[in-house]
Amino acid sequence: MRKNMKINSMLVSGLLLLGMYSCTPVAQDYSSYVNPFIGTGGHGHTYPGAVVPNGMIQPSPDTRIYQWDACSGYYYADSTINGFSHTHLNGTGCGDYGDVLLMPTVGKQDYHPMGEESQQMAYASAFSHDNETAQPGYYSVFLDRYKVKAELTATQRAAIHRYTFPKAEDAGFILDLDYSLQRQKNEEMELEIISDTEIRGRKKTVYWAFDQYINFYAKFSKPFTYTLVTDSMALDEGGPLLPTAKALLQFQTADNEQVLVKVGVSAVDMDGARKNVEAEIPAWDFDGVRSAARESWNSYLSKIDIETTDADQRTMFYTALYHTGVQPNLFTDADGRYLGMDLKPHQGSVDNPVYTVFSLWDTFRAYHPLMTIIDPDLNQAFIRSLILKQREGGIFPMWELAGNYTGTMIGYHAASVIADAYTKGYRNFDVEDGYRACIRAAEYDTTGILCPPLVLPHLMPQAKYWKNKIGYVPCDKDNESVAKALEYAYDDWCISVMAEALGDEANQEKYAAFAKGYQVYFDASTRFMRGLDSEGNWRTPFNPRSSNHRNDDYCEGTAWQWTWFVPHDVDGLVKLMGGRDAFIGKLDSLFIAPSAMEGESVSVDISGLIGQYAHGNEPSHHIAHLYNYVNQPWRTQELVDEVLHTLYFNDPDGLSGNEDCGQMSAWFILNSMGFYQVCPGKPVYSIGRPLFNKATINLKDGKTFTIVAHNNSRENKYVQSMLLNGKELATPFFTHQDIVDGGTLELTMGANRPARDGHLN
Repeated sequence: MRKNMKINSMLVSGLLLLGMYSCTPVAQDYSSYVNPFIGTGGHGHTYPGAVVPNGMIQPSPDTRIYQWDACSGYYYADSTINGFSHTHLNGTGCGDYGDVLLMPTVGKQDYHPMGEESQQMAYASAFSHDNETAQPGYYSVFLDRYKVKAELTATQRAAIHRYTFPKAEDAGFILDLDYSLQRQKNEEMELEIISDTEIRGRKKTVYWAFDQYINFYAKFSKPFTYTLVTDSMALDEGGPLLPTAKALLQFQTADNEQVLVKVGVSAVDMDGARKNVEAEIPAWDFDGVRSAARESWNSYLSKIDIETTDADQRTMFYTALYHTGVQPNLFTDADGRYLGMDLKPHQGSVDNPVYTVFSLWDTFRAYHPLMTIIDPDLNQAFIRSLILKQREGGIFPMWELAGNYTGTMIGYHAASVIADAYTKGYRNFDVEDGYRACIRAAEYDTTGILCPPLVLPHLMPQAKYWKNKIGYVPCDKDNESVAKALEYAYDDWCISVMAEALGDEANQEKYAAFAKGYQVYFDASTRFMRGLDSEGNWRTPFNPRSSNHRNDDYCEGTAWQWTWFVPHDVDGLVKLMGGRDAFIGKLDSLFIAPSAMEGESVSVDISGLIGQYAHGNEPSHHIAHLYNYVNQPWRTQELVDEVLHTLYFNDPDGLSGNEDCGQMSAWFILNSMGFYQVCPGKPVYSIGRPLFNKATINLKDGKTFTIVAHNNSRENKYVQSMLLNGKELATPFFTHQDIVDGGTLELTMGANRPARDGHLN
């Protein structure tokens, strides 16, 4: 992805860094409000290492290797560090990456296998959080075993490390190329010493991304002698021999001597990794890179200003905003080349880069809507990347990683991202191509898709065939039938919106009809969405609290959570449930039902429970706002208040579930400002309960949209009146255009529930 360096003057380095970020100085140090350790405990799966906004490279410490809480490589409860690898995922529920691990050493360099169950490498070091610092674009820690201070920072495509050694005759580094998170299969590996200060290498790994290619180049400020370890080794005695590729570097150091390392990575080739270093870190100026990284974060975080007297809430807000800037990740090298979905190098443009890491099942809900507000140009760049990926690979990805189709999760939510941008007036992408690709994703067609055979049934599930053939997905024909069908109905509605806008009447009618498909799954006798078999019978037995992870009629949830996923037709769902009063009664029951789950393998993703509402996973994220559609806005305000105050904390265990590539944080950002978009593709925002006295969104054209909460306090959580630009709002909704136009939303808060209607026609 990036890293590499040439010795040039400090002046040249400084000028290059300033030009690279094109940032004007930001007076406020927003980065000082960020705590990168939020989410590194519990099951947040975030990492604390150095990264710049949407950066290609993420140098960060790895404290564990495998199992669920190693998804990011770092877990706050751990007390040892294996080293610092250069690629990481932020808040995902699956693990991958952890490429090109570097570890400073003093003394004998031990690399013997520790066993396939061990979370530690032989060269791991103990550390203390007391001697650890994480800031946007910077990370440091003291390694107790070696008495070495490690510091990391990064540019978009390269990283620079600084290590302060004790006096030693036997100092050095271990560069471990065969290392990875989750102990991935290394199919190809090459490690080459170029000179006494330079190393490069490449490998292909097979795991979540079936064909992940990583190339690196590293340059050291101090010459070294070396030993290459390329013999095969078994993790356990008598176990299979696995290929090994490690470089053991040695040199002498004086007391407090600093040794720097520049690292570049690329998905294309080793030369690309070198060019990324030379383009972005030509000098050995660690502090200059660190300063530029912080400046880039301050620029990103300055998109929203908040006013609050609560320091923890300020930290939670700007950390959430920070987490939204971590991904998707740049995938285009400094020379414009990138790895396509066909797994071939392509010459692209640095000015129109390609991105990777699209967790669309999560991020279509709040992350992408947030980006339409704070950075619509970047969101359109993401859409252009998605359109390009379907051209090269044959279909839109559901969850794309390192130029790979993973087949993970369900739905075809590129349709949502595109429809939402389009309806908000953002159309700097090939609209016709994107629209055609949405239809392609909605149809069952396995031809022309470039992905491994194991991935294809998940990327193109038979559920699409049955939806199109008989109008619903039978539970005896495909797994997770209810969840898939409900998401298909929503995505098909998005397609119908695009079809209508583009004058495609036939497809507008076709997909509008499919959008009503959710009705098939509603069982009036239980008032839940249920699995229906190919004979038209309800699946039995039925238990709305039952969960069998990824192996039942739902996806990472239960009937309690999934029954409410009809964001495009709330009025239709109200009617289906028997009218307003019946709907309210059912919705009330969701939040007061016992939180206990039942089943053979209860999904660990069902977390952050209020009754059976599960804030720790995405299917629930819109539900609290449904009360606004049935004239009970006070209830939305109550529940949003409860979530904001009880399920987000300034603590390593500060998230109720996986961060999920910015989605969990995007929900907090929007709702803490006082609103949320229930249905992406319908440019309308639902008003909740603002956390801050004032929040100002700084729009790209110099305009601002400000939310002011008068009489705001912990007790005053109910909205008493609503004024948009001085005019009273009759219902708790406003439009995206209201934001674009700039202005002020004034909410007067109080401790009592007002009798106010709120319904969106």
